[in-house]
Amino acid sequence: MKYRKLGNTGLKVSEVAFGAEWLQGKSLEESKELLDYCHSEGVNFLDCWMSEPNVRTNIGISIKDTREDWIIQGHFGSTWQDGQYVRTRDMDKVVPAFEDFMERLQLDYLDFGMIHYVDELEDLDVIMNGEFIKYVRKQKEDGIIRHIGISTHSPTVALKATEIEDIELIMFSINPAFDMLASINDIAQYIEDDTYKNKDFKGLAPERALLYQTCKEKNIPLVVMKGYAGGRLLRAEDSPFGVALTPVQCIHYCLSQDSVAAIMVGANTIEEMEDAIKYETASLKEKEYASVLINAPKNSYEGQCTYCGHCAPCASNINIAMVNKFYDLAKAHDEVPESIRAHYNDMFYKASDCIACGQCESRCPFNVKIVETMEKAKELFE
Repeated sequence: MKYRKLGNTGLKVSEVAFGAEWLQGKSLEESKELLDYCHSEGVNFLDCWMSEPNVRTNIGISIKDTREDWIIQGHFGSTWQDGQYVRTRDMDKVVPAFEDFMERLQLDYLDFGMIHYVDELEDLDVIMNGEFIKYVRKQKEDGIIRHIGISTHSPTVALKATEIEDIELIMFSINPAFDMLASINDIAQYIEDDTYKNKDFKGLAPERALLYQTCKEKNIPLVVMKGYAGGRLLRAEDSPFGVALTPVQCIHYCLSQDSVAAIMVGANTIEEMEDAIKYETASLKEKEYASVLINAPKNSYEGQCTYCGHCAPCASNINIAMVNKFYDLAKAHDEVPESIRAHYNDMFYKASDCIACGQCESRCPFNVKIVETMEKAKELFE
């Protein structure tokens, strides 16, 4: 495992890191097995934004004996209310959720306190000029957290965050589908230092290139989320390029961008984590993604669910991200596989419970037509 410096923090993290969101629904034994595997392979960087209580408890028990080997990100503003994840700035909910995080993970301190999921400048302004940031800064002053970070899908918000003195890390969604505006003839231009200055360049989105360059100049590390675009890039039928990339190619793309320190891999199984860790021993030929993308058509991630869960909470208690995932898996087959149908049927609240209020769509960072998808899922499964 290779390690990279995390900006000015003095910390070094494994460039392949572990994102714990897929631990939801897993037993303690399954969670511990996956975390023990990561630890044995030299992974030392862990992010947990998931507010589901059992996820936090299982992580805490699993890493109790190896705590000092881990650098951990936890999130302010990710809460569990009435059996659902809810992103909030309500301090009556933020404070107990953070205290619950620390208790369940059995932590005396947290390496990074992350300001959770900020995709609008108005939201950032509320956070930075109110009780929320005062609470976060108080935790740092008291030694409860060592550093402050922020997570966002918006390059505009991320760029603004680079101007905030005490934000030392930005968690940002990066992959070639998110970065590209249109196909280009020379994929090598992606990594040229002056690319972002060319206003006519139609490859790497200018605002994203500017973010990467700015973080490099200010030595603010980027930590990648959505490196596989919710798994879409790994399947030709779902990829906006019409061709599949391997986990190794996706990881190499992300780690090649300016200021990127690590990629959080949201693995569901040991096998998926193995596929990511193969990056460390992969050949240059195995890492090379240019030949795959060089003739790619214009792409768009708009309207494509990455199963991030930020659409929650649902007024009807539907696990929207999971319904979308089952729907996407099922529609790839001529007939719905019985295993996928069984998983769908096991859900207490299904697509048919959707009341089409559209609140989820207002929260979706990728503008997915969720109400429409619920109707399609209902037709397909029910």
